[in-house]
Amino acid sequence: MSRHGDAPRNRQSLLDRSAVWGAEVCQADSLRRADVKHASGISLSLARRLRRPWVHKTAESLLPRRAYMRLQALVLGLLAACASTRAKGQAVAPKAAPPALAPGPHNVVLNGVRFFYSVGGTAADAPLVVFLHGGPGQGSEHFEALGGRFLERELRVVYFDQRGSGLSERPVNGDYAIATMVDDVEALRREFGTPKIAVMGHSFGAVLALEYAAKYPTVTSHVIIVAGLWDTEVQCPLRLARFAQLRPDVYERARNDTLAPDGSRRNECDIELRARNGLGDDRRLFDLQTIFVDSALARRLDSVNTARHVVYGWEVNRAVMAAGLDRYRFTRFEALTMPALVIAGKHDGASIPAGLRPLSEKLPHARYVEFENSGHFVYLDEPDRFARVVTAFIKSTR
Repeated sequence: MSRHGDAPRNRQSLLDRSAVWGAEVCQADSLRRADVKHASGISLSLARRLRRPWVHKTAESLLPRRAYMRLQALVLGLLAACASTRAKGQAVAPKAAPPALAPGPHNVVLNGVRFFYSVGGTAADAPLVVFLHGGPGQGSEHFEALGGRFLERELRVVYFDQRGSGLSERPVNGDYAIATMVDDVEALRREFGTPKIAVMGHSFGAVLALEYAAKYPTVTSHVIIVAGLWDTEVQCPLRLARFAQLRPDVYERARNDTLAPDGSRRNECDIELRARNGLGDDRRLFDLQTIFVDSALARRLDSVNTARHVVYGWEVNRAVMAAGLDRYRFTRFEALTMPALVIAGKHDGASIPAGLRPLSEKLPHARYVEFENSGHFVYLDEPDRFARVVTAFIKSTR
């Protein structure tokens, strides 16, 4: 049959195949946003991109002008649909994490101090939780190594070493004021460029979490207090009473020495601290009895710090204690308008549950959860349950 006799069939075949190829473009890696932007005459450039060079050579010879215009319109329409589909896909696809939140270790200078932090969790659109460790001076490495991975299943976690702690540097000017440390957290959030963060404070870190949420409520999505310090007038008498039960001999000596060098009367926290110092070589054993449910956990925690060459930040510890941590009281409960979660370990002798429950009752939107098989390091004693409770709390109150 003559070439002209086959023309109608060839024309329809070309149109059909062009439609299929145009649809395939939506899956082609070679099509970029710029291709859609410069879509005029796209029927020819499309052929080149799809590596079908014969199309643009034969299209005009096989098709009358009107049919050829139909081909161009068809391809352009497919491209428009493709662009729309891609735009919709981009709206629901996970966003790439900014460099400051890329998984892994980071160093950043904030407020004149070089800080170390690490990011865990790969989903860039997952809720962001900043972990504030205890001590003062402990560092966050133990949590990252032993407990954080359970949270990383559905959350992004930032393991932040406070100034003078963990792998972060000590400030040259010796500024360890709580207000300054709170502003360090805010400077970190701004470095991330994220509108809100959840803050999780363990032990002393609870002080920073509470103060941060009170000062920066509009950028705090959630507050999570884990075996935390919040009111020494409530918590210290409970600890001292427990101390008296375990070591009455040392307790009596500390109780009888109630006058401070300046003539003032020592408070319960000061007496407890003196009693602990009076334990001498027995202090480690006492900590194992009152803080850890299992002594093996204490060894694991120590091994992490040793392996990562982390030295306890005694400088920040002494500075914060000297500034009056033993008299700390949080009172701005009404400022915490965001959801709050207060977690206690039933066997914790440092943050006794009876002293934590009142905090949950004073916060406007707080829940209280007590872990039956945990001591002071709840997230290490029951890491799987801890992760489930925290994740469910954050996701149910977003």
